Amino acid sequence: MPDDVSKHGMWSSRLLFVLAAAGSAVGLGNLWKFPYITGENGGGAFVVVYLVCIALIGIPVMMAEVMLGRAGRQSPINTIRALTERAGGDAWWPLIGWMGVVAGFLILSFYAVIAGWAIFYIFRLARGEFDGTDGSGANDAFNNFLAEPLEVTLWHTVFIAATVFIVARGVVGGLEVAVRWLMPVLFVLLILLVGYAAIYGDFAQGFSFLFSFDADKLSVGGVLTAMGHAFFTLSLGMGAIMAYGAYVPANTSIGTTAVTIAVLDTVVALAAGLAIFPIVFATPGLEPGTGPGLLFVTVPVAFGSLPLGAIVGAVFFILVSFAAVTSAISLTEPAIAFLVEEYNAKRPRVAITIGAACWLLGIGSVLSFNVWADVHIVGELTFFDFVDYVSGKILLPLGGLLIALFAGWVLPRAIAKEQLGLEQGWKWQVWTIGIRFVAPIGVVIVFAYTIYESAMA
Repeated sequence: MPDDVSKHGMWSSRLLFVLAAAGSAVGLGNLWKFPYITGENGGGAFVVVYLVCIALIGIPVMMAEVMLGRAGRQSPINTIRALTERAGGDAWWPLIGWMGVVAGFLILSFYAVIAGWAIFYIFRLARGEFDGTDGSGANDAFNNFLAEPLEVTLWHTVFIAATVFIVARGVVGGLEVAVRWLMPVLFVLLILLVGYAAIYGDFAQGFSFLFSFDADKLSVGGVLTAMGHAFFTLSLGMGAIMAYGAYVPANTSIGTTAVTIAVLDTVVALAAGLAIFPIVFATPGLEPGTGPGLLFVTVPVAFGSLPLGAIVGAVFFILVSFAAVTSAISLTEPAIAFLVEEYNAKRPRVAITIGAACWLLGIGSVLSFNVWADVHIVGELTFFDFVDYVSGKILLPLGGLLIALFAGWVLPRAIAKEQLGLEQGWKWQVWTIGIRFVAPIGVVIVFAYTIYESAMA
């Protein structure tokens, strides 16, 4: 049996693990994508489908990742390797861990670039740069910023440096300290922003946009979108949750914890919508957008037209930056843990090496918006688009599928029962059906739909 304590350290409490895992799940996508796709796909009807998908796909796979991590007490690569040997499984199963490490590395390389934009926008809003500006002016300001590779690289560097500083300090001194402070502050800032939106925004219209139950808007594509987001929003398939699971105390309930994390992730996403869309609707001429158009153009214009908008807008981008940091530190953990184990290397040195390599790869994404804007890797995909596509639309769903199959079909049932604390009964049967059949089928459907959608685009 593996040791009950990871060599990398342990979370000091269940609460810290919940905050860390929630921090991993709560990222840039929660603050713009989920609220937007909710409003576009029937509001409350979409939320109901999303919650069902979270229950059927997201939570079972998250429980599997945490269970595997705690059973192995090592990096995802070595955890799957050790559990495969104990199960007498095929030697290729550790590929799960490698896919997670590569996916996390690729995602962080471009995620850090976008997070750098958010940090820069803290200062842009704070100094009142968008006071009284319109959509055209904000769009020009954003495009002019992206056109300067050196300036974009500077903020990319700042974010990578902050991430490396945190992860280099270890589980207790780095990861725990970060989530102990950043996550509560994130929640407080979000509550303040919702309150501001209720006072100065069109809260009724924003609330209706998010929660009106309009089943007519919920198409087959919307259901598949809900399935996909339910999987991706919990940071599944990249090894981050498995790595964090290795540091979970033995007496922590995995099922209860997974449900808590899923609820927190959903609440934050919906609260972000209540903070953003009332402000957008209160500003004439603005419509909810998606991607950078909402986060870096529409939102600055909206705040720039309201009382105390410069200050509150800066607070909003502080919130975005905090969410990005808590996600980024989880993306590095699988790779750092593996290299520390494999080469007995010092964690700070490994963190700096990983950070430097990630920074270098991220330069490709920086240049995709200026110098390399006309360079296409495959088809019409720029370097940024290609890295996003490979990591998010291929590696993550494949990783999630293999995790479900390994946990459901390869891992000895005795290990699963011990880690989950489930005896033969209805709870065990529900989880088994979910991880063996429902989650894999759901991930395959999402994977196929994503590839089809990309091919038709």
